Amino acid sequence: MIIDSIKSAEQYYLLSPRIKEAFDWLASTDVAQLEAGRHDIDGDNLFVNVMDVDLKPRHEAALEVHDRYLDIQIMVGADEEYGWSERCDCHSPREEFNRERDVQFFTDAPQTFFTLNERQFAIFFPKDAHAPMLGEGKVRKLIFKLLIN
Repeated sequence: MIIDSIKSAEQYYLLSPRIKEAFDWLASTDVAQLEAGRHDIDGDNLFVNVMDVDLKPRHEAALEVHDRYLDIQIMVGADEEYGWSERCDCHSPREEFNRERDVQFFTDAPQTFFTLNERQFAIFFPKDAHAPMLGEGKVRKLIFKLLIN
């Protein structure tokens, strides 16, 4: 997992050209004007989900993992809390891995919590179990999905 400010995103471009493509798209887009939903940047290789979500309390945290996609999650205009655990420490799956949606949820409690502030981002790799959308209120967030396999 990586947590950083958008102004420092350039240092992560060497990890994948799709990371640069995602942040270039972000810099050229007025996200406040976007409708919620999926927006393709490069088809299934790179897309962003724009979400307007109600945050939930920590006790409702559900850790999730992905196999084929790396997530870049960015807050717009608010703060959001996350839970995190190493995937290898998740032992209580809520369901089988859904290959079509590239997601599996766990009932394990997160090992730690952190808050993303506006104009910060988190990159979650397949080894990162993450529980997003924690806190109070309603937020707009962007979830970039970058195909890695």
